[in-house]
Amino acid sequence: MRFASPLIRLLAAAGMALAGLASAHAGEVPVAVAANFTAPMQKIAAAFEQATGHKAVLSFGATGKFYAQIKNGAPFQVLLSADDTTPARLEQEGQAVQGSRFTYAVGRLVLWSPREGYVDDQGQVLKTGDFTYLAVANPKLAPYGLAAVQTLEKLGLGERLQPRFVTGENIAQTYQFVATGNAQLGFVALSQVMEGGKIAKGSAWQVPEALHDPIRQDAVLLATGKDQPAAIALMKFLRSDAAREVIRAYGYGL
Repeated sequence: MRFASPLIRLLAAAGMALAGLASAHAGEVPVAVAANFTAPMQKIAAAFEQATGHKAVLSFGATGKFYAQIKNGAPFQVLLSADDTTPARLEQEGQAVQGSRFTYAVGRLVLWSPREGYVDDQGQVLKTGDFTYLAVANPKLAPYGLAAVQTLEKLGLGERLQPRFVTGENIAQTYQFVATGNAQLGFVALSQVMEGGKIAKGSAWQVPEALHDPIRQDAVLLATGKDQPAAIALMKFLRSDAAREVIRAYGYGL
């Protein structure tokens, strides 16, 4: 019968101690994430946990609602907003750490339908289509909804198409309206319909950026995360090559 040498036993014990120490220092960071960034953030969170041991606990929703929740004491430590104005406002109001804000992605708006060949590459379907409902996110809560309304106004179609709106609370709900057929088409985030660098299914028109204000999406470290290692680590990881590769893969600009 063989017995492990004292040196091997010592090394094994040291390894277990180090693993326990790493586990003890690993933490959780509650993160409020704009709905459009759901798929990429799920992948980034998995990579973040693998790289650091820290776990990002994700909540997805409308930026406007997150702002209200943060003001009312919600325990989020990091906000990944769908705009750049909400994080700036939180900084000004003392709810976020000064100087921590940065643009993690630039969003892309698309007009999309699950029906193949229905949406043309110039968006002329908005003028000629026989659709009954057009899904748009609430422009007061969701920056993608505001961009959609700005686009329609630039095209001179805002007043004409407004009666056909089906309004989603956030961009995730807006996508569901179209995906389930409750609206024949709708304005959604490119990241929601892109897979492997192309539209996964259906047909889409990528809205020219000149038709709406830039959708700069900023991240900010909230005051509750100021001294939290996991929150600080996540803010750093979002700027890493690994995170940026995922962000680009979903069609965002940087």
